Amino acid sequence: MKVKDPYSSFEEVCVDEVNAGCAEVSSREYFQNDDEKIKIIAGHFKEIMQTLGLDLRDDSLKETPERVAKMYVKEIFSGLNPNNKPEITTFENKYQYNKMLIEKNISLYSYCEHHFVPIIGKVHVAYISKGKVIGLSKINRLVQYYSKRPQVQERLTVQIAEAMKKATGTEDVAVLIDAVHLCVASRGIKDTNSSTITSDYSGKFINEEVKNEFLALVK
Repeated sequence: MKVKDPYSSFEEVCVDEVNAGCAEVSSREYFQNDDEKIKIIAGHFKEIMQTLGLDLRDDSLKETPERVAKMYVKEIFSGLNPNNKPEITTFENKYQYNKMLIEKNISLYSYCEHHFVPIIGKVHVAYISKGKVIGLSKINRLVQYYSKRPQVQERLTVQIAEAMKKATGTEDVAVLIDAVHLCVASRGIKDTNSSTITSDYSGKFINEEVKNEFLALVK
């Protein structure tokens, strides 16, 4: 299954054999370098602050537009740049370990694409090797790469699962995300008690016994 990501490059969105729904983004905006992006975003953010009535002559505020722009490009939305996609190292499964491997409680910091406010939670990822194993830190880096962009949790869940399948060469992958959305907690309904859970199971994890083992281990 290919998940359309409106924030990815045409090449990344349409890379596999199922190209339904692919749409090319503007190459001019996409291929600007980081310095150009920072300059443009800083200018726009300065206008936003001035429109809100903030005095940019204040020592505390005058450098905020550039600080925010750098944060957007270099940090919290750095996953929009395919050059930042982690290189995945795999190894031969010399020990013939054929049970599930779980990386649990991976920290999730993303941003809701509807309001640009944080999504904060935990990601649990599991796979069963079919001959290759992945460096453990690479699982965390894949989660970070896809989370560092404006997101919806459902799409993020599937993107992580698809990336894991491609990296490990197995369909036996499970992903579970439990996250708090500040667009719900800090505005609108202002519900600070709820969280959102999404999951993706494929291969052997569709089997109820295997799935239940995974769920019990990530509790």
